[in-house]
Amino acid sequence: MDLTLQRLADLDDEELTELYAPRADPWLRVNFVSTADGAAQGGDGLSKSINNAADKRVFNLLRRNADCLVVGAGTLRAEEYVVPRKPLVVVSRSGDVPHSLRDAPPGRILMATVASAPSLDASHALLGEENVLVLGEDTIDLVALKARLAERGWRDQLSEGGPHLFGAMLAAGVVDELCHTVVPRIIGGGHLRIVAGPDVDVDLTPAALFEEDGTLLGRWLVA
Repeated sequence: MDLTLQRLADLDDEELTELYAPRADPWLRVNFVSTADGAAQGGDGLSKSINNAADKRVFNLLRRNADCLVVGAGTLRAEEYVVPRKPLVVVSRSGDVPHSLRDAPPGRILMATVASAPSLDASHALLGEENVLVLGEDTIDLVALKARLAERGWRDQLSEGGPHLFGAMLAAGVVDELCHTVVPRIIGGGHLRIVAGPDVDVDLTPAALFEEDGTLLGRWLVA
């Protein structure tokens, strides 16, 4: 596919929104940032320590346009998420709601978990039964999760990781798009990549490529 490298600074938010528009209904995209040597986290183990202004602009735009966020519980705790403005779906086999999210307004936080989750009753009590999605006995059915969120009217679904959830989503065949920012840094070490967990082999088709001050931001569609 012949792609034209576009300068991010030349595009206003309306143009950028159009360039990132979903191509199906529902649409599940995953957004990640990494260094040029593939690290998905900085020396402190957090992704926020490697992102920059260009990445933050697209990150914020995707969030504004999404109907809901889907994030693994480990990432929520590590990155110290606060309650976002959009509905947030916590994906957790334990069913434990991260402490920073426990004071959220009713209906803002959902839990996607399993019937064997040790904290299932606590999640029901905290979030309400209608906001706890039990999607399997021991393993979360991610195909069912995507469909259940769409049934709520949440068609533009944005996942912000982490790597293990992304790997599981790829293995389940539910990912429609990867939004990937590569920052012009090399940090070395044994840091996580953007995908962890089971081996997967997924073909991607480039849909758009942007650049700002050496940072590359790509939109990749799952073949």
